[in-house]
Amino acid sequence: MKNPDFLIDKARKKALDLQVHATKKHIFLCCDQTNAKCCSKEAGLESWDYLKSRLQELELTNDGTIARTKANCLRVCAAGPIAVVHPDNVWYHSCSPDIIEQIIQQHLIGGQIVEEFQLKETL
Repeated sequence: MKNPDFLIDKARKKALDLQVHATKKHIFLCCDQTNAKCCSKEAGLESWDYLKSRLQELELTNDGTIARTKANCLRVCAAGPIAVVHPDNVWYHSCSPDIIEQIIQQHLIGGQIVEEFQLKETL
């Protein structure tokens, strides 16, 4: 089914307001799960609230530089909350507010991976 033009125009306006064209990094955080597996729903939402407010406080979302998305599930389902930063494809575990702050400062702002909390493949 094709979307009416007014909905497409509304989406374009919202994308422009969010300045999605300027996005350099996008962090997805697993929280508010339908079935909490990687952490409690409360822990996930606490981390989400911290991430959202801290990025706003630092004015990193105002110009579209950093985007954030609340994900229902990132399918890791252990040691959560889980986060992933794109386009870097860096996955993090145990994302409490303290760890979120490290990710913001070191990775999103400083460009350095927080290796202590990075999920790495071991082959």
